[in-house]
Amino acid sequence: MMPMAAFTTRSRDRAPWDRALVTGGAGFLGSHLCTRLLDAGVGVDCLDDLSTGRAENVAHLAGRPGFRFLERDVAAPAPADPRGGPYDLVLHLAGPGRPAAWPERPLEILEAAGAGTRAALAVADRDGARFLLASAPPPCPPRADEGHDTDLCGPHAAHAEAVRFSEALVAARAGVPGANAGIVRLFTTCGPRMRTDDGGVPGTFIRQALAGGPVTVAGDGSRPHSLCYVDDLVDGVLLVAAGRSVRPVDLGGDERPTALEIARRVIELTGSTSRRDTTPGRRNTPGSPGRSPGSPGRSSAGCPA
Repeated sequence: MMPMAAFTTRSRDRAPWDRALVTGGAGFLGSHLCTRLLDAGVGVDCLDDLSTGRAENVAHLAGRPGFRFLERDVAAPAPADPRGGPYDLVLHLAGPGRPAAWPERPLEILEAAGAGTRAALAVADRDGARFLLASAPPPCPPRADEGHDTDLCGPHAAHAEAVRFSEALVAARAGVPGANAGIVRLFTTCGPRMRTDDGGVPGTFIRQALAGGPVTVAGDGSRPHSLCYVDDLVDGVLLVAAGRSVRPVDLGGDERPTALEIARRVIELTGSTSRRDTTPGRRNTPGSPGRSPGSPGRSSAGCPA
């Protein structure tokens, strides 16, 4: 295997893999990972059913040597093309990444976490590939000013249980001798091709500012958010992929601006005439609920101690 430092410089040095499967590859982060892998000489099969991903995110990769787009459901019995591979890297990014994203699709979220993760793990097992699950920060107790409950039958329950179950599947697989599976927990990421309709910050603020309406900030706006630029997050994902880490690795930015600060900056950069509104209740979902990746004082569950 090549030294990892040679691969994390965003140069065109050869990567330590020959062919990769990226599930959810037409999503925001998935499309950037597909591009980086191809630039590093890795053949890529991008699998996405386009339920939340977008074909235009990978349109620029069409025709590139080594790239194939597979419009399929990862939860299908045989999600990958048997003519593809053998893979030596499987990056599993399929499924909505935020609690507020598509709450009207709880069954799809749970299916992607259960059957989808099993199917992706099976492909990695078949080929002896390194497997990496892209997960979310564990759910934490809500703040008093956010005004939502923690009912297990509530609107975000499917996402919370999907996160726990998919991680449990990967952790169980990682415990099998000879397996090579790991987890990365992704905090809020921004950059080209990011969605603005999934309830996240700063995407929601950008959409509201461009529409000219009020930019709505939940609570008193003091909640900090860990922001990471997508190129830096791709570096982190591939660095973890190139290692043999088994325990979850948090990936995100070091800076933690408050929601009010992000809203102000978005209004400035868009040149919008929007005003900032602070309201009770949770209307936008942070990728980092009051903490940053790797911050001290956390319990083993990943929530503030």
